[in-house]
This record gives sequence, C-alpha cells and structure tokens, in this order.
Amino acid sequence: MQYVSLVWRQILEIVILWYVFYRLLVFIKGTPAVQVLKGLVFLIVLFFISLFIAQKLNLAIINWILPRFFAVFVISFLIIFQPELRRGLAQLGQGPILGLFFSEERIVDEISKAVAALAQKKIGAIIALEREIGLKPYIESGVAVDSRVSSELLNTIFMPHTPLHDGGVVIQNGRIIAAGCLFPLTQSPKINKNLGTRHRAAVGLTDETDALVIVISEETGVVSLAREGRLQRNIDSESLVKALNKVFGQPNRQKFSSILKKLLKH
Repeated sequence: MQYVSLVWRQILEIVILWYVFYRLLVFIKGTPAVQVLKGLVFLIVLFFISLFIAQKLNLAIINWILPRFFAVFVISFLIIFQPELRRGLAQLGQGPILGLFFSEERIVDEISKAVAALAQKKIGAIIALEREIGLKPYIESGVAVDSRVSSELLNTIFMPHTPLHDGGVVIQNGRIIAAGCLFPLTQSPKINKNLGTRHRAAVGLTDETDALVIVISEETGVVSLAREGRLQRNIDSESLVKALNKVFGQPNRQKFSSILKKLLKH
C-alpha cells in the first residue's frame, strides 16, 4: 500500500507540473516573451555551469559574485516580464472561480451601457440572452461573432447601414455568440398592432424559449423587455440591471455559495 501511495503521489506531481508548464507555454506562445524566455533559459544554464566550475576550482571571487548576481537576475525577470505578469494576473481574475463574482457584473454593466447609448441615439436593437433553453437554431441563422461582451461592440453591430444592424444579437454563456440573427415573429393577438418587427420578433422568441430579450425602438428610443411571451415597455436602467442580474450574476453566485457551504460542512 505504501508503494502504491508513493507511485500515486509521484504521478500526481508529474501531472500538476506538466499542466503548469503547459499553461505557461500556451500563455506566452506567439508573444515576444518567447524569445526573451529562451535568452533567460540560456543565462540560467550558463549561471549554474559557471557556479559549478567556480566551486570545483575554488574560485573565491566568482563564488562570491554569482549568488548575488542571481538576486539581481530575479528582479530583472520581474521587470522584463511585467506586461506578461499583469496579463496573467488579469486572466486569473477572470477564471472560473473569481469570475463568478466579477465577470457577470462586468457583462451586466457593458450591456446596460450599450442599451443606454443606443436608446439615447434612437438606434433600433434587439439583444437576446440565452438561458436554459438553447438558441442554436437562431444562432445559426446569423453571423458567428464569439466575442466578449462590450458596449462598443454592441453599438457597432447596431449602427445603421451596417450589414448586421437589422438582425438580433445572441449572448450565450456571457459572450456575444452571433449577430444578424433572425427570430420568429409572434402570432399573439395581444401584441400592440403599432409595434414593429423588432418587438414582434422579441416576443416571438420568448414564446418559444425562456430567453430574455431587450428591444430598443428605432422611432422613440424606448427600451422594452420581452420574457415569457410578454412585453414590458418603458424599462428604466434600474429595472434592466435587475433583470440582467437574474440572468447572469445571482444564479451562479447562489450555486457557488451552496457548493462552498457543502464543502465547509465536511
């Protein structure tokens, strides 16, 4: 049993080290840091060879200089790789654990900023947020984007006279997955006959799915919210943020809290 335990620990250590080095190589791949890292590896090898020779030949001065040079080397490493280290820490903050608390808040902020800007300029828009029921058929009707959510991108997509401004945008798993998508028009007789195609498409999508759809009127700049086959008009920014938080922030945080409580109980 001791032998099995020892082998298992060694395998675990190898897997962990392999993953760390793999992620490091993926992170720096295609950046100028690759060439710098090659030079640093060469200097490290040269340093240990020199230190070994100095100890064997009892070269007192070189033995005294080299360890102190290594401390300077560590500081130089931090200075040289400052941009990469900052980028790495930023990506760590957007990871699956910390991202539960921060990324959803950023997405809500970006969407609400985009909606406010589009409404002020009276630019028509329709944004669908996928929930439990997938929107794959509607995604395939549009143009693939697969980009992080940003207010600038949403504003650009719906800018008049651009190729994608007439269709809808689908946000899936916190990313703008497609634009220029076609949504089904509602057949409900309860819908106001004065409303245009965008509003009918928003309600139509929520008739068939559990998506949350934001609509901005091109004529009035009024923001509406469609869900469960119903359309709520004249939505203010506070109500919009609350609705978005229900889609993004709160469910994930509740799941994380429940998992954390279970772990603490054990």
